[in-house]
Amino acid sequence: MDTKRRRLLKTCCRSGIALGLVGLTGFLAVKKKNAADTLVWQIDPAKCIGCGACSYRCVSTVSAVKCFHNFKMCGYCDLCTGFFDPQPLARNTGAENQLCPVNAISRREVETPYFEYKIDHNLCIGCGKCVDGCFSLGNGSLFLQISQAHCLQCNQCTIALHCPAQAIRRIPAEKAYMMKDA
Repeated sequence: MDTKRRRLLKTCCRSGIALGLVGLTGFLAVKKKNAADTLVWQIDPAKCIGCGACSYRCVSTVSAVKCFHNFKMCGYCDLCTGFFDPQPLARNTGAENQLCPVNAISRREVETPYFEYKIDHNLCIGCGKCVDGCFSLGNGSLFLQISQAHCLQCNQCTIALHCPAQAIRRIPAEKAYMMKDA
């Protein structure tokens, strides 16, 4: 009688472990599928007009929209129209000569007379002034994008609701950070 009970307990334990492993495998497969189906808010750079509404329409304290730069499209520049005011007093980094109201774009000399321009996402407020300057007078290599590190992934993005170009939509998370093409 005692051996039958032990055998029954072993069988039940083995069955329980097997069912647990099958359940865990199923749970992980569903979780992985759901992670692949995760959608995030993103701006289509081909549609964005750089109007600046992103800077004040976002529900975050500081807008999740940031300026990005497609360096391959631009390269090293002598005069960046996304950095300088179109009518600069001088071609230096003085605040009165720059488009960015928060000094989020910096430049470093690569070789005379060429500079590399970088955006500090911690300072950028997504106002779009640099994007507008780059689009109007440059090659459009500066563009606005939603920073996934700053975005709250609201159920209904207020920026998307008010975007005059209807450039904001949900896309799969693995395709986030659409780049602007040349």
